[in-house]
Amino acid sequence: RYIMNDALMQNYDKMVLKDQVAVIHAAYEDVPHTVAMVSVDKNLTDLDKCEMAFMLTNSITDAWWNNEQVTAMFPKDGCRSTSVGDQMLVGNTKYVCSDFGFKEME
Repeated sequence: RYIMNDALMQNYDKMVLKDQVAVIHAAYEDVPHTVAMVSVDKNLTDLDKCEMAFMLTNSITDAWWNNEQVTAMFPKDGCRSTSVGDQMLVGNTKYVCSDFGFKEME
């Protein structure tokens, strides 16, 4: 019974309280590709969602794909950290990681 409640609460959290940010590696790639979906607080601004996704897809003390809020979407055993030139998709708006923060792509 408690397992069912935990699963329901996790789904509620993901569906109602969280947004998904697609992290797209484009900086050093021939073809941009999505490497992760990151679960972030729905109440954050788009730029704060990008910052959170950036932070969660950088390896500091552990591989970034081990973060609980991250769903890895790359086919190999590992993946580089997110960098300047990479992109974030928040809803229907795409942002590029610049030297200082994120800029909306046109």
